[in-house]
Amino acid sequence: MTRRLVLGPFNRVEGDLEVQLDVANGRIREAHVNAPMFRGFELMLAGRDPMDALTIVPRICGICSVSQSVAAARALADACGVVMPPNGVLATNLMLACENLADHLTHFYLFFMPDFTGQAYHGRAWLAQAQQRFAALAGSTTGGGLHSRQALAARARWFELIGTLGGKWPHTGAILPGGSSRAIETAERVRLLARVREMRAFLEQTLFGTPLEEVAALDSLAALQGWRTRAAGSDLALFLDIADDTSLNQLGVGPGRYLSYGAYALADSGHAFARGVWDASHQKVLSLNTHDITEDPRHAWYAEDASAAALHPMVGSTLPQADKAGAYSWNKAPRLGGQVLETGAIARQLVDGQSLIRAAVAAHGGCVSTRVLARLLEMARIVPLMEQWLLALQPHAPFFQSHALPDQARGTGLTEAARGALGHWLRIEKGRLSHYQIVAPTSWNFSPRDAAGTPGALETALVGAPMDSTVDDADNNTSVAVQHIVRSFDPCMVCTVH
Repeated sequence: MTRRLVLGPFNRVEGDLEVQLDVANGRIREAHVNAPMFRGFELMLAGRDPMDALTIVPRICGICSVSQSVAAARALADACGVVMPPNGVLATNLMLACENLADHLTHFYLFFMPDFTGQAYHGRAWLAQAQQRFAALAGSTTGGGLHSRQALAARARWFELIGTLGGKWPHTGAILPGGSSRAIETAERVRLLARVREMRAFLEQTLFGTPLEEVAALDSLAALQGWRTRAAGSDLALFLDIADDTSLNQLGVGPGRYLSYGAYALADSGHAFARGVWDASHQKVLSLNTHDITEDPRHAWYAEDASAAALHPMVGSTLPQADKAGAYSWNKAPRLGGQVLETGAIARQLVDGQSLIRAAVAAHGGCVSTRVLARLLEMARIVPLMEQWLLALQPHAPFFQSHALPDQARGTGLTEAARGALGHWLRIEKGRLSHYQIVAPTSWNFSPRDAAGTPGALETALVGAPMDSTVDDADNNTSVAVQHIVRSFDPCMVCTVH
């Protein structure tokens, strides 16, 4: 017998999310993921001065506003042909990396790990440790959530980086098509390095228990096991214990194809984390042709083109049709060459060739445990990069290149937010924005079905998951397995429905 459940809204998720599940014999047979809120930022931008995008699009989201700023600035830079000076590239990378690392830190300590502190895991050997370190909203008098509170304090100090680099966070206005409007002097660079090294100390002492370089160099599952013994008291080691005991490597296996636009542009060429598509079935990186990206609105509450074809974002539209038959989400279905892709830290590390993440995905697939592991390992790689970028800044050299926007142009801006591939596509006509389309990371990961009926990445990952007999009442009677799978993607629904 099949029963249908609607779960949501989920807490500890940015924005609104509902999941409709068909359950048979205690397992999920089919899933439909609904982004139930429409916001219309793309429509707000039409007819405006192109530079207005730099003020409007960061307001899409309060936790990844720098990523939206970078994508908009790159789309405008592409439209006018301006090239950032090296200092501008470094400053932009620093702001983007600061936000991405903070998102990873927040996800682990405040969004993901609190799910392991409730009554659903009563009797587990590790529960007391998990509650002591990660319990949500635990008062200081209880001793619970100690490391979560420490992470929050470290995160607050960490954002002083963007205060110096960009003036404020969120919604900094320093990121521009020609670079950064905020030049960094020698004394400021010293203070910024101190903040980065303070975060290094927190990560090395609490999250990892060993130097970051040692974590970043882990290249196999055997090496991870050896490291785990040496760092037995760390939060990552505790996560690995919990993951083994709860079989997280058997939950939430996605579609097996992974997209990265390339993270942190280098001043000469390329990216610090490479660009491409990882094909897990063939264990190889495929080249990325962004002209093959389409958005399929068949099951979204948007009007379809007369041809009913999925369209590239440069020509697609966002026209609400709330009574559309067969639709169930305000999210379109992005596809690359017609295929479903997953994006995020796991995609970046697979495409970039990080050996441990490739070995973990080869062994277990892109599952709950490998997604979280990739996000944590990425933090160990980001901090040393930021130290290098700060030391590479050239005092008194330009951070910004002036530019002028043409009356007619097209532009594409691609970047990697914490949650994955973010793209902006725009057209300028008669000096005004005539077209603006955004495909966010959660648009990819929480995609509905396309015209062929192919489910999106999360819809695929939920199939086969158990509906637990014991659930946490604080989470709207949501199966803990469903919670773990959903949160392993770190959804940002406000970006999805932009």
